[in-house]
Amino acid sequence: MNLTADLRAIQEEVEGYAREFGLDFFETIFELVDCDELNGIAAYGGFPTRYPHWRFGMEFDSLQKSYAYGLSKIYELVINNDPCYAYLMKSNATMDQKMVMAHVYGHCDFFKNNMCFSKTNRKMMDQMANHGSRIRRYMEQHGVENVERFVDVCLSIDNLIDQHGEFIARSNQSYQPKSDSPSEGVRRLRSKDYMESFINPPEFIEAEKARLTAVAQEERHFPREPYRDVLLFLIEHAPLARWQRDILSMLREEAYYFAPQGQTKIMNEGWASYWHSTIMTKRALRDSEVVDYADHHSGTVHARPGQINPYKVGIELFRDIEDRWNKGKFGREFEDCDDLETKRNWNRDLGLGREKIFEVRRIYNDITFIDEFLTEEFAEQQQLFVFQFNPRTGRHEIADRDWQRVKRELLFGLTNFGQPIISVVDANHANRGELYLRHQWEGIDIQFDWAVETLRNLHQVWTRPVHIETKEEGKGRLLSFDGEKGSIQEITPAD
Repeated sequence: MNLTADLRAIQEEVEGYAREFGLDFFETIFELVDCDELNGIAAYGGFPTRYPHWRFGMEFDSLQKSYAYGLSKIYELVINNDPCYAYLMKSNATMDQKMVMAHVYGHCDFFKNNMCFSKTNRKMMDQMANHGSRIRRYMEQHGVENVERFVDVCLSIDNLIDQHGEFIARSNQSYQPKSDSPSEGVRRLRSKDYMESFINPPEFIEAEKARLTAVAQEERHFPREPYRDVLLFLIEHAPLARWQRDILSMLREEAYYFAPQGQTKIMNEGWASYWHSTIMTKRALRDSEVVDYADHHSGTVHARPGQINPYKVGIELFRDIEDRWNKGKFGREFEDCDDLETKRNWNRDLGLGREKIFEVRRIYNDITFIDEFLTEEFAEQQQLFVFQFNPRTGRHEIADRDWQRVKRELLFGLTNFGQPIISVVDANHANRGELYLRHQWEGIDIQFDWAVETLRNLHQVWTRPVHIETKEEGKGRLLSFDGEKGSIQEITPAD
């Protein structure tokens, strides 16, 4: 539904303020929908048209119940597209619509300008509809149950991508051995017959043959180095039917489309919250709307005990960066200052804050954002802490307030979306065409029961036994599925 005349006037007003502050975004189209329509779109991941699948129905039912019981409410939904599409709930008050529009323009600016989104498909609205049409056609050709079962398999492994892979140029050249026989590659020195055993000792020749054989086997290893994009590897090398390969390719494309949103959740929400706060308090807010705005804004960015609120952390960190660069609280001179009172009152009146946050918005993601700008002073000011479960009291309690540990825990949870890093290391394991994966263990354990079920699904794609090497309490474990049953055995872990 198109906007009413009043809402269209508000949109023009807020858009003007956003451009006045320097935000740069694609054309933004707002649609007015009721709660059922908004929950339906949200269940589809923000898109009005997707492929048919039971999980979307379950998500819609969950959103409907949560809204009906007053547990949650979606105020806005915006899609990274050109043009950007955003949805407003009809039941929102005028002040809410104004605040939501300002928030949306912050998101749209972030989508257009942050480097993590630079490789995303800006026509994904059309592409999602195209994916839906193709999968429906496959359902007509191969049966709904067959296609839906294969989609289930793909969705269980759609996190096995390389989130940085879109920015890496890889060579497709394959290795060509210089000779078929290792003996042909052994370099012999010229000598007389009677000196041959001295100039070219037999034990040296045999050792060199063994070395060249090992090198040749290593160079023929497939893949030659660990391959992070497991989905792409399966698309290129698994024995799939054409329709299966197409579906896996579509779901991989969608996984990469959504990946930057996981990489920048804190920054994206913080940036949008910063700008709805700035636009509302400095331009758009009317006297009669102050109380409602303060109530609803605080509800968005309030601190949540025991968990991270990305809106809160993001907006406060952007504000802290702006304040520091306005006052010159950065650089060698500031860092080398030993007087705490001087550092606390430091102000060089540089006025570089706004320029700096636009730069940060362009070239950082959540990991680099937290690593670079979360300081000891910020952690103390925001009262950040690490908590853990105390089995003696049966409650979660504060474990540490050390800002370095707070930062480490944050970065740990953000790395690879907090999920295990898994790569293909051998597609011809034991020379039997078995698929061998390796979990890069960095403190995140694999849940073995879930892993075996995932291996079962991988087996349906690869059609031969699949394995994954991991660790548990420092001990190597090899999880396998041979097509009938899963197994776990202890191994010596790779370095």
